[in-house]
Amino acid sequence: MSFENGRAASIKSSPSMAIAMAAKKLAAEGRDIIDLSLGEPDFEPPEHVTKAAVAAVLKGGIRYGAPAGMESLRKAIVQKFKTENGLDYSADEVMIANGAKQILFDAFLATLEPGDEVIIPTPCWVSYGDIVALHGGKPVYVNCGPEDGFKVSVGKLEAAITPKTRWLMLNSPSNPTGAIYSAAEYQLLAEVLIRHPDILVVSDEIYEHVLLQDKPFVSFVSACPQLRDRTLVVNGVSKAYAMTGWRLGYAAGPKSLISALNKMQTQSVSCVSSIAQEAALAALTGNQTFVTDGAQIFASRARLMAERLAKIDGIDFIPPDGAFYAFIGVQSLLGRKTSGGDVIADDTDFAACLLQQFGLSSVPGAAFGAPGFIRLSIAASNQELESACDRLAQMVGSLKA
Repeated sequence: MSFENGRAASIKSSPSMAIAMAAKKLAAEGRDIIDLSLGEPDFEPPEHVTKAAVAAVLKGGIRYGAPAGMESLRKAIVQKFKTENGLDYSADEVMIANGAKQILFDAFLATLEPGDEVIIPTPCWVSYGDIVALHGGKPVYVNCGPEDGFKVSVGKLEAAITPKTRWLMLNSPSNPTGAIYSAAEYQLLAEVLIRHPDILVVSDEIYEHVLLQDKPFVSFVSACPQLRDRTLVVNGVSKAYAMTGWRLGYAAGPKSLISALNKMQTQSVSCVSSIAQEAALAALTGNQTFVTDGAQIFASRARLMAERLAKIDGIDFIPPDGAFYAFIGVQSLLGRKTSGGDVIADDTDFAACLLQQFGLSSVPGAAFGAPGFIRLSIAASNQELESACDRLAQMVGSLKA
């Protein structure tokens, strides 16, 4: 007997989370496993952030809060956008949610009619398409490979637009590729979108502060202010402040859209934990050295990975500009056989062999809409990354034509 309706049955659990759980199970059984499947910083939040959370608990008065979030935190986010991105929002154009993922849930729940289309350039984060489908929309995947710099072009955007197009989803820096859109690239896309005034834009900027090379980050609305009133900017404290488990995301957009999202929140989670909000307030208003130091650590790790991966024959790798992932092409290795005679038919087989035989957990590119790749998180110690590259090299070297 199935308890799921058709919509729920049509989507899958998060592939990256499922792989991480499989890796944890093998580790619990005593296997030597390096788990580079999940994307979360491997260090703790700043001390002043945890102290703010403890102080909030000791102070008491932890009660239901406003669905939109604490006014003090929303004002801090307003200031963040102004100072860091040159954007002017009011507090009622900002909302707080239980992670950036919930913002996407609220946005599509509030705006999608059955059959509405959402353009999603791929490779993309594993959950985008399923969140769209869960709310009755149709994900329209647009393949943007290495030849495109893993970014959607004007021509491909134009070709994907139909009368049913409701949203365009953008993610910069990108998970999984680390690609970053320039202001000029955004402005070219804006020229297309201006001709289609009913299309809304989600700009997922959660990796804003994780910059690995010299390429700067630019917020979509900063580059395209003419689209401010139909853009939802999504961000959060998870990546920059190592607060993944605190589950706090935030968004800015036109007041009427934010109001609709808040209405969805009143009927789902009611509000966000006030303890997490106090911690986020401390993160955004406190000393930002943690953020810049973290970015430098990730940049150093990215250089290490680039040096090591360049020495492995048979794989393709473009060093990322941002985020903390290595997105590795394994297309030329598909069809080869393992030492046991099994054929590596696709990237899923490749990732399975890498985990089961060599103890390295990755996410297959198919999960991101990009078959023929695997993703490794670089949010790990240098020692773990060195060992991970050793294991990947061992696997590649063991494959037979």
